[in-house]
Amino acid sequence: MDGIKLCFPPETPPLSVIAALSLSSSPVTIDSSSATTTVPTFLFPDGRKLTGTSVLLRYVGRSAKSLPGFYGNDAFESSQIDEWVDYAPVFSSGSEFENACTRVDNYLQSGTFLVGHSLSIADVAVWSALAGSGPRWESLRKSKKYQNLVRWFNSISLEYAEPLSKVLSYTVKKDSGKPVATSSRSKDQQASDVNDKGKPEVDLPGAVVGKVKLRFAPEPSGYLHIGHAKAALLNKYFAERYQGEVIIRFDDTNPAKESNEFVENLVKDIGTLGIKYERVTYTSDYFPDLIRMAEKLMREGKAYVDDTPREQMKQERMDGIDSKCRNHTVKENLNLWKEMIAGSERGLQCCVRGKIDMQDPNKAMRDPVYYRCNPMSHHRIGDKYKIYPTYDFACPFVDSIEGITHALRSSEYHDRNAQYYKVLEDMGLRRVEIYEFSRLNLVYTLLSKRKLLWFVQQRRVGGWDDPRFPTVQGIVRRGLKIEALIQFILEQGASKNLNLMEWDKLWAINKKIIDPVCPRHTAVVEERRVLMTLTDGPDEPFVRLIPKHKKFEGAGEKATTFTKRIWIEGADASAISVNEEVTLMDWGNAIVKEVTKDEEGRVTALSGVLNLKGSVKTTKLKLTWLPETNELVKLTLTDFDYLIKKKKLEENDKVPDYVNENTMKETSALGDSNMRNLQRGDVIQLERKGYYRCDVPFVKSSKPIVLFSIPDGRQHQPLAAAN
Repeated sequence: MDGIKLCFPPETPPLSVIAALSLSSSPVTIDSSSATTTVPTFLFPDGRKLTGTSVLLRYVGRSAKSLPGFYGNDAFESSQIDEWVDYAPVFSSGSEFENACTRVDNYLQSGTFLVGHSLSIADVAVWSALAGSGPRWESLRKSKKYQNLVRWFNSISLEYAEPLSKVLSYTVKKDSGKPVATSSRSKDQQASDVNDKGKPEVDLPGAVVGKVKLRFAPEPSGYLHIGHAKAALLNKYFAERYQGEVIIRFDDTNPAKESNEFVENLVKDIGTLGIKYERVTYTSDYFPDLIRMAEKLMREGKAYVDDTPREQMKQERMDGIDSKCRNHTVKENLNLWKEMIAGSERGLQCCVRGKIDMQDPNKAMRDPVYYRCNPMSHHRIGDKYKIYPTYDFACPFVDSIEGITHALRSSEYHDRNAQYYKVLEDMGLRRVEIYEFSRLNLVYTLLSKRKLLWFVQQRRVGGWDDPRFPTVQGIVRRGLKIEALIQFILEQGASKNLNLMEWDKLWAINKKIIDPVCPRHTAVVEERRVLMTLTDGPDEPFVRLIPKHKKFEGAGEKATTFTKRIWIEGADASAISVNEEVTLMDWGNAIVKEVTKDEEGRVTALSGVLNLKGSVKTTKLKLTWLPETNELVKLTLTDFDYLIKKKKLEENDKVPDYVNENTMKETSALGDSNMRNLQRGDVIQLERKGYYRCDVPFVKSSKPIVLFSIPDGRQHQPLAAAN
C-alpha cells in the first residue's frame, strides 16, 4: 500500500479506515485537511482512486498481510464481514443506536469476535462506530446494560490500545469541534477517564450496586412533558448505573383529573423514552392498605378527622392555630371517618389530617391533609370508594411497601421532605431516601398540566401532541430525537441548581444527531417562483443518481432530473444581475443573460447559458433549483413559535394575558419527486432552508406533504418578525 494517500474532510474522519490502517501498520499517508473531497478517498500514485468508507475499509482488509483473517479466512467469513461492515453505519442513526447495541450484545453472547476466531474489519467497523458516538456510548458502557458488548469493546480497546490511540485522536471533543489531543497515558488512566464521563454531580446516597430500586410515579392527569422526562430519565440512568430496577407507578389518587387516556399515553411516552421497567403498579392497588393505615394512625392519636371549612383551615395553617377538631377522641374520629367512607353529606364536610406540629416553622409540617372525601367515579376502580388519599400520605406509604430505596423528586418539594420522613416514622415503615434534582424549566414554556390543559380546551393547539407543546409526543413530532433529550438531561446531571434553560441548547444537540445522517432534498417556495431557461440546456430531460447526503452513504441516492427550464426561488431571482455567473447546486455554473421584470420591478423570468467548467469558488450565489416537470410534489412547510410571549410566567400571571397569537406559519412549496417516498417521522434537510420532519407523507398529487420545521439551535426568530 506504499504511496497511497487517504484524504477526508476534517469534520468527518473515517474512523474505521484509520483504525484498520493503524492495526495493519499500512504505510498510507493521511491528509485530514482536504477540502477537495467530500467523502473519504484513497488516492493512488498512478492517479486512480477509491471512495467511500466501506470501500476503503474492505480494501485495507484485503491488503493487510500482517493480520491473517482480517477479511476472513474463507468466502463465507468474508461475506459475514461484509454484512457487519454494511450494518455498522446504523450506529450513527440516532434512533436505532440502542437497538443496534442490543443486536450486537446478543450476538456476542458466545463469541469473542464478530466473525471467526480473530480480529477482522467487522470488529473494526463496529468498534469505531461506538468509539465515535461519544457520550452516548460512554454512558451505556459504564451502565453495564450491554455486558457482552462492553466486554468485547473493552477487550479490543485494551489489547490494541497503542494502534487504536490514533483513532481517538480523531474523535471530536463535544461542543468544541476540534480534535482531542491524545496523550501517552496508561490503560488504567484511560479507563478512569471513561468512568468519569457523564457522571452526575452526586451519587445516590447509600446506594448499593444491585440493590437499588427506583420508581417513576406520574399522575395520569395529562401527557408526559419534558419536565417529567427529566425525572424519568434520571431514574433510568441511576438504575442502569447501579444495576437496579425501575417501577412505573401511576399515582391515581385524584379521580377528578385522571383518565385511562392519560394512562395509555403515559405508557406510550415512557416507551418512547426507552425506559425499561420491571412492572407497572397503581397507588389505587393499595387503597385498602391505606385505609387501614389511616385508621391505625387515628387509633394511635397520630391523625384526626377535621370538618373545618377549607379556607379557614388554610388560614389556620398559615397562622399556626390548632384546629378545634385536633383533640377529638378516637371514637369521634372513627365515627366521622365512617361518614367519610360512606360519602354522606356529613362525610363530605370532613378530611383526615396528620397530627404533627401546627407551630412548626416549616408549614408543610402543620398537620397536612391525609384523606379527602370525594364521590367522583375513579377511572380504574369505578365507584367503590368515596375517599381518596393525598399524595403526601400515599406516596411515602407505597414507596416503602414496594421496596423503593431512593425516591427521586424535584427540589420544588424540598420543604415537604421532612413531612415525608415524619409520615413514614408515624406509620412505622422502612425509611426511603429522597434524592432531589432541579426541576427543568425552559423559556417561554409552560409545564403545568393545568395550564397546558387550558390550551387544549381552548383549541389553541391541536391536542396534547401538538408540535408547539412541551410534551414528549409534541417535541418528538416537532423533530426532536430522544437521544438529544437524553444527552441534554445527562449533561445537566442531577444538579439541584434552579435554572431557566434555553431551548437553543437542546436543539443544537439535536442538530448534531440528525445532520450527519439525514437525507438532503430540494424545495422551492411556490409564491413568486421564477422559471429560468437555459438556452443550451438539455433538449431532452435526463436523470442522474446523486447521493442524498454527500458525507453519509447510508442515506442512499436520489434521482435528479436535468431540464432546459428550471424553477428557482423568487428571492434568489431578485438578487441576480445580468451577466452574473451563479452556481446551480448539484449541476454546475450558469451565466444569466436576461432578467425579465414586471411593472412593479419583480423578476418574472430568467434566461442564461450553462458554464459547467466554471469554478464554484468564484460565484457569490449558490442556488437550489427544481426541474420543470410534472413529477414535482406539493409541500406545506410549517414553522412554529412559542405559545406564550413572556420568558417565565410568575405565580400570579394569568395565561390568557400572555398568549402568543401568532404561533404557526404555513408556506406552500414544491419539492423534488424523491420526497414521494418520505414516511411519517422521517427527518430531512431542505437545502438552504433547514431541517424538517415529515408529519403527513405523500398520499396523492393534490394533497401536499406536510413538513414541520426543526429548530437548529440558532437564535430564535419570532414568526411575527419574520413575516
